[in-house]
Amino acid sequence: MPTVRTSAPARACHIGLVSTYPPKLCGLATFAAALAGALRRAHHRVDVVAIDDGDAGAVAATGITAVLRNGNGTSIRHAAAMLSQCDVAIVQHEYGIFGGTDGAEVLDLLAAVTVPVVVVLHTVPLEPTTGQRQVLETIAARAARLVVMSSTARTRLLAGYRIDPDVVLTIPHGASLPTAVSSPAPIATPAARGPQLLTWGLLGPGKGVEHVIDALALLARSSLRPRYTVAGVTHPKVLARDGDAYRTALIGRTWSTGVAGTVTFDDSYRDVRNLMRFVASASIVVLPYDSRDQVTSGVLVDAIAAGRPVIATAFPHAVELLADGAGVLVPHEDPVAMAEAIRVVTSDRALLASMGEAARRLAPSLSWSAVAARYVDVVRGLAPAELPVAI
Repeated sequence: MPTVRTSAPARACHIGLVSTYPPKLCGLATFAAALAGALRRAHHRVDVVAIDDGDAGAVAATGITAVLRNGNGTSIRHAAAMLSQCDVAIVQHEYGIFGGTDGAEVLDLLAAVTVPVVVVLHTVPLEPTTGQRQVLETIAARAARLVVMSSTARTRLLAGYRIDPDVVLTIPHGASLPTAVSSPAPIATPAARGPQLLTWGLLGPGKGVEHVIDALALLARSSLRPRYTVAGVTHPKVLARDGDAYRTALIGRTWSTGVAGTVTFDDSYRDVRNLMRFVASASIVVLPYDSRDQVTSGVLVDAIAAGRPVIATAFPHAVELLADGAGVLVPHEDPVAMAEAIRVVTSDRALLASMGEAARRLAPSLSWSAVAARYVDVVRGLAPAELPVAI
């Protein structure tokens, strides 16, 4: 009887994860919690080091292993010691979340960790300051791998910084897929309620919502009569600095342009499942961002994962992710072009359906389970091999 050889099940990984973390409201915290959840569902151990950047109430009392307090050397050493007990540490990086000039305290952390470190770059400045460049190039020298989330980010990183291309990997931003992605909402006839447009995320200057409001004013006499929902609370740092001035100005703009009756501001809290259902109920997601420098957008990825057609300004991540037909691009800060895009997309049922179908084709590769599996492959490639077991 022949011998049947079976493969031993892959060993579960022990991963350290450094990031801001819920209940803090920011994209990195949301990303880290979602990645940790996907890794744990795949039966890996994840120890979280939550960054305390000084925001009151920003660090949870449960669900984390350690806290890294900016400006506190003892805290940094304690976090490094905990991470050094893992197979690999994954560090989320954005300049503003670490202490020191240009977030230079991250370098102290990396120098003290004794296991391989994977650094996930959420920001790659096109025109960095001298300090930003030095910090990023030193991170690259100390990290075993750098992860970027788009081809644009990789190209920018290798063209603008002294970094070994062999350490740079591209893993997309993950997203939670709805349990059942609905078809694009049907386009309304003139006698019915109009198509539903949606912008969501933390509010603040640069979001570009004012340009959509102006575009709706240009469409006010058309038969489309699109409805527009702006969902999300004001970004905590914007709220601390300026209060709700941006939201208040937007509301005033809807009244002065005559579209207040078709624009809704919704600051309701939604968990991930209900948020994705909310997104999937929209006809079109609109991302009117002012930034021309954004190489990663979690909101864009979530929109695609929900199977939604997208109208976006031509920021780098949108240019890349919408190239296969899941959306259309418009120039920045151009209400006339935005109005024309809304008119064309909502008037053409076939175009709207094809955009939704293109989004749904992309969605599976963006699921958190698929993205977490990519990180596990990286971790296993870096973790020390286990000693053979005598039989």
